[in-house]
Amino acid sequence: MINALRGMKDMMLKKAKLYEHIVKICEQTAKNYGYTLVKTPHLEQTSLFKRSVGESSDIVGKEMYQFTDKGDNDVCLRPEGTAGVVRAFIESKQDKTNGVYRYFYHGSMFRYERPQKGRLREFHQFGVECFGEADVKEDASVILMLNEILTKLNIKTTLKINSLGDASSMATYKEKLVKFLDEHDNEICADCQRRKALNPIRVLDCKNESCQEIYKNAPLMIDNLNDEAKADFEKLKEILTNNQISFEIDPKLVRGLDYYCKTAFEFISNEIGSQSAVAGGGRYDRLVEYLGGKANYGVGFAMGIERIMEILNEIDEKRDGIYICALDEKYTDYIFNLGIKLRKDFKVDISYKAKKLQKHLSDADNNNSKIFLCVGENEKNNNEIWFKNLQTKNEKTIKIDDIYKELENE
Repeated sequence: MINALRGMKDMMLKKAKLYEHIVKICEQTAKNYGYTLVKTPHLEQTSLFKRSVGESSDIVGKEMYQFTDKGDNDVCLRPEGTAGVVRAFIESKQDKTNGVYRYFYHGSMFRYERPQKGRLREFHQFGVECFGEADVKEDASVILMLNEILTKLNIKTTLKINSLGDASSMATYKEKLVKFLDEHDNEICADCQRRKALNPIRVLDCKNESCQEIYKNAPLMIDNLNDEAKADFEKLKEILTNNQISFEIDPKLVRGLDYYCKTAFEFISNEIGSQSAVAGGGRYDRLVEYLGGKANYGVGFAMGIERIMEILNEIDEKRDGIYICALDEKYTDYIFNLGIKLRKDFKVDISYKAKKLQKHLSDADNNNSKIFLCVGENEKNNNEIWFKNLQTKNEKTIKIDDIYKELENE
């Protein structure tokens, strides 16, 4: 027997319905905020992620599904969604129009890491990206959107926010941070020593406990904001407060690459073991230019769908659709033809075999159907059909000519 690859899982039945439920809520909420769907390829040039995610990151250094294809191209399966959307934005020349563009996406991402709870080698994300809008109100809007999605899914989280400042704030801060790291060079781990040279702010993400103990005394970005960055952060806090969104300021919440700036945020859940981020994002005003486009503003978020599924586990499904059947084999063609007609307007499950009434009712119940339609000899002779609402348990015999009217009433 051939099995799915390690770290890659099938979604069927309840899992598939749960995934569909989550994506449907995400899509509808994003549309209400003015975002439209974008679909990008699963396979991209490796250089796209080396530039966007960063060569110093574990994703690029250790986790990408990277290979040379038959055309001798260096390619990889996408490990995250933002870079592909930015590439599509530039390739379609939207960066040169000076307009505001808002997109949402969802689909598979791939990282070769040790599979564990909430972490798979093929996983799924929902995300949004807004280009061309500098105002911090858009930062607030994407946080409000994500909060609304999590509220609709009935998921309890803690929102953490920080400001990474603008370019001048970051330059000042990095000088102070590197000086601090130099003073502790013999105490920090090898990974942090490497990051210090390539991307010093990434050291604050280190999971090494001894490093984290040292970084308790490290300078903080939030103490080095210039007036503009400070004003934006104050405005963000004001908007969140006015919309009854509680938050915590986490000065250690960072994004390690130079094109990230100002707003950074994460939604943390306690419902999947230890505290873990289910979604996060921020502002990346230099990424479009960094990937070869015209300088442009950007802000967005990404949400891990599997992590949301771990919390929800399953949903209470509403009954939906019609189950239509016959009690006698000689009427199966009749109900098949009737079912085909009904499918033009309704969701219909047709039973091709004649069975006893209780067996049909059991199948309809397992299928979570709402309406049960059945034809036996008496019904066929009288041009009628037996009609039962499996939700309310109301039942009656109706004329075939009245079937559309009865279904529309239900």
